[in-house]
Formats: sequence, C-alpha cells, structure tokens
Amino acid sequence: MTDSQLYGGIEAGGTKFMCVVGSGPTNIVDEVRVETSQPGPTLERVIQFFRPYCDRSQVSTIGVGSFGPLDLIHNSPSYGFITSTPKPGWRNTDLLGPLVSALGVRVELDTDVNAAALGEWTWGATAGLNSSLYMTIGTGIGGAYLHAANPVQGFHHSEMGHIGLPHDPDSDPFPGSCPFHGACFEGLASGPAIQLRLGRRAEDLPDDHPFWELEAGYIASALASYILILAPMRIVLGGGIMRREFLFPRIRRQVLYLLGDYLPSGSLLESTESYIVAPGLGSHSGAYGAIAMAMKPADKN
Repeated sequence: MTDSQLYGGIEAGGTKFMCVVGSGPTNIVDEVRVETSQPGPTLERVIQFFRPYCDRSQVSTIGVGSFGPLDLIHNSPSYGFITSTPKPGWRNTDLLGPLVSALGVRVELDTDVNAAALGEWTWGATAGLNSSLYMTIGTGIGGAYLHAANPVQGFHHSEMGHIGLPHDPDSDPFPGSCPFHGACFEGLASGPAIQLRLGRRAEDLPDDHPFWELEAGYIASALASYILILAPMRIVLGGGIMRREFLFPRIRRQVLYLLGDYLPSGSLLESTESYIVAPGLGSHSGAYGAIAMAMKPADKN
C-alpha cells in the first residue's frame, strides 16, 4: 500500500470527531480525536489534521459520517448541512462546504450510522451479506439498513431512533427526553434520556440496576419492528450503551418473545447469538466506514 492510496475518514459525532487517514483497519497511518465544541473551532481542527495529507496529494478523497439530521439531497440549497439537530450551536451548520473549500478534495458525506453500517459490511460483522441493519445506541439512537452494500434512502435519510414505541406511563412514568417527539425510541432509551430519568449517567449504573431490563425491552421492541419491516440478514448493535455486553442476551430473549414464533422455522432468528451481534470493528465502525465511503467510486456513492 503506497501513500498515494490513502483515504481520509471522519466520524463526526456530537461528542467527538474521530479523524483517520489510511486504507482500512489494518492500515491506519494517522488519527486524531477532536472534541465537538462549536462548529468553527471544531472544523478548523479537523482541517488542520487533514491539510498536510491533502496538500501532498496523499489523500484525494475524504468520507464523512456525521450526526444529523443531514440534508443529503444534492440539488438542495442546504445540501451538506446539519439541519434540525438539538446539538447546541450546530443547527443549520454547513458541514460539507468548509471541508471542500479548505482542503480542495472530494468529500463524501452520509450519516454516521450509514458510515458505520458500511464499515461493518466492508470489514466487520456483516461482511458480504445482502442486507443488514446497524443500530447505534448511545448519546443518540440511529439506524442504517443496507441492501446490496448501499443504504436505503427516500426523500430523506432514515431516522430509526425517532419511531414511537409502546410506552406504559403507569409502569414507566418518564415522559421522554426528545425535544421533538418526547417518548420516542431515542427519548426513552438514549444516554441523555437515561441521565435525565435517573439523574445518573448510563455508564455509572451498576449491571444489576432494574432499569436495564426496561432498556432492553425498549431496544427489543424497536428491533422487532425493524425485523418485520426490513428482514435484515443480521443486526449489529453499537454505541456506548451497547458496550454493556450483558444487554445482548436480554435483548435477544425479548425480541423472540415479541415476535411470538410468527416467523417461519429455519429463519435466522433461531440462532439469535449470531443474528443480533456486537460490531466486528468495535468502536471504530464509523471512522473505518468513512474510509470505506471514500474508497467507493464517486459515481457509485
């Protein structure tokens, strides 16, 4: 692998921007973590990291997987913008324009979950599968469905974290934290929702806290719906909350219960341990997936 075959990747998150230069998981030549502050200073630090590689023509394409919502419609006047995000200071921010202008290279933009899904398909847990679902459950909740290695998109990218879920206010009186939908999936089960609900961060809760059964139930309820609608060949659950590995068997058990033996025998669900899985790329799915975005020819992206 020569320097001229390097690519840039950016996982643009609400907490941090992970920037990498390389050609895949086994060839990462440089990386930096940039804390997500206000747009101007954050993007300037990202640009400073990539500028030497772009100036030396070692990197000619950068993939960006970003938090959103994003405008990904090419003929839209706000194409490349982060739009109605609740992230303070980032609403209606031009993300794509400053990178292209400052670095003079091709920049491919998609959602962070679409990038992570592509990373897992290229090098990780869903490699080669015809269809797959990647979910991130952490500071936010989002999902990406890939078919033939491409994310399915209509007039807008999917917002799987904002679906409604069965919510019993008697057993769970928490009204939800989403500023747009209240008790949607993200409003009930994301990291900020947990902290607002319990006054403690998710990472500070002990494994035996009774809330985790409720959390697993909300995740399972969403997955059961996605399975019935999309029938993915495998589901990958990433994000900070899913680092609590004990959640996986609870989620698998509740998914099977909610589906109620409806799907035919011999289906993939008969082995849930290999059907609902952790990311094969660990915490690097998004950054490596952004490199995979950059590696795709422009007319196929």
